[in-house]
Amino acid sequence: MRGALSNGLLGRLYTWLVIAWLSLPILVMIVFGFNDTKGKFNFVWQGWTLRWYRDLFAIPDLTTALRNSLTIALIVTLAAAVMGTMIGYAMGKYSFRGRGVLNLILFANVAAPEIAMGTGLLSLFLTLGIPRGYWTVVIAHIMFDIVYVAITVQARMSAYDRSLEEAAHDLGAGAFTTFRLVTLPVLLPGVIAGSLLAFALSIDDFIITEFNAGTMQTFPLWVYGSSRVGTPPQVNVMGTLVFAFGVVLVLANTYWLRRTRKQAQAVAALPI
Repeated sequence: MRGALSNGLLGRLYTWLVIAWLSLPILVMIVFGFNDTKGKFNFVWQGWTLRWYRDLFAIPDLTTALRNSLTIALIVTLAAAVMGTMIGYAMGKYSFRGRGVLNLILFANVAAPEIAMGTGLLSLFLTLGIPRGYWTVVIAHIMFDIVYVAITVQARMSAYDRSLEEAAHDLGAGAFTTFRLVTLPVLLPGVIAGSLLAFALSIDDFIITEFNAGTMQTFPLWVYGSSRVGTPPQVNVMGTLVFAFGVVLVLANTYWLRRTRKQAQAVAALPI
């Protein structure tokens, strides 16, 4: 009994230590967004200030880079959500020739080093004579983000009860109506989870973006370039706000999933 309690306590302690270690860089970023630095380098604590939140958009190039990252991430998330959902739905529901090869390609995309994918896409754009810039980055991000949505939706399909669609068809619903009212609500948690992952990967990507951005700057590229001459505190503030936005999305998704699960349990408990 004591051994089990001791192992449980050590397990919880180890878990919290890992969480604290992973959270340390984020906490440093948040704290140094309030640093009243007087020079170019924001590495030494010099006092509290809210000045950088007030002057958040004082650097035009940084503001443009952040806007590029956010708009690219939104476009990529929408495109990856639609196309990845269709791929994951087809992979999870149907058996067809080449399904195994497609499954292998999906997981190879995840396992491939980013530098290999970045150089491959760069070669493709150069071969086709496509100027690198905003839209080449969008295309590149969509190509690797689709996979994460597709895999998540495919996993959701593995627990999907096909009899629900058959019941809808028996009641006179067409294929599109069945998908919209029956299938999509069941797949929606997987679609949302995959979309959130796609958004995070897109807004955070550096390597693939570096190869395919041309002269266009995103937030990660701008931060990397500024690190050699001095990173302004606005970078910490913007990073804090982006992180807070992601946390809000995750919490909202968690709340929605719990509410949906409770509603489903309440419906299931009703007497027939």
